[in-house]
Amino acid sequence: GSALSSARGIEVGHIFKLGTTYSSKFAASFIDEKGASRPIVMGCYGLGLSRLLAAVIDLNHDDKGIIWPVSIAPYHVYLCALYREGSKVAEVAEKLYNDFEAAGLEVLFDDREESPGVKFNDADLLGIPFRVTVSPRTLEKSGVELKKRSEKATEIVPLGEIVARLKGAIEASS
Repeated sequence: GSALSSARGIEVGHIFKLGTTYSSKFAASFIDEKGASRPIVMGCYGLGLSRLLAAVIDLNHDDKGIIWPVSIAPYHVYLCALYREGSKVAEVAEKLYNDFEAAGLEVLFDDREESPGVKFNDADLLGIPFRVTVSPRTLEKSGVELKKRSEKATEIVPLGEIVARLKGAIEASS
């Protein structure tokens, strides 16, 4: 007698009523209030890891790819080194990687010799919550570029502050 409503949802688990099929076969029983032995009425449930991940991705993505929540991200930081001959990018990026690891941050270090576009595209597809880019341009400013995957804006963060900034952002997001 009322309007039908609908809502979007995703199935992350199942509950099945098994009845007495298995309890009868295994003689799993109980004594009822009259003292008679009766087979247990069974049920089971299951949460699927792949279903849970699909639900997270369904709720956390954009047109560029996944945006992992910090709490379940495969890595906290995507460290992107943009190499150019004659620069200190490799040296600074390697030191940052070690500093991040020492601080307990989980880091994917992209040291491939690919173009910035390819690396940034891959970073977005992977969905790692924070991207830190080291390039000759950022080093001219004595910093690195920090980008949160869920936001468009980037900022230059001084090299001496990046570890603390990431730790704070990750703790705040967890």
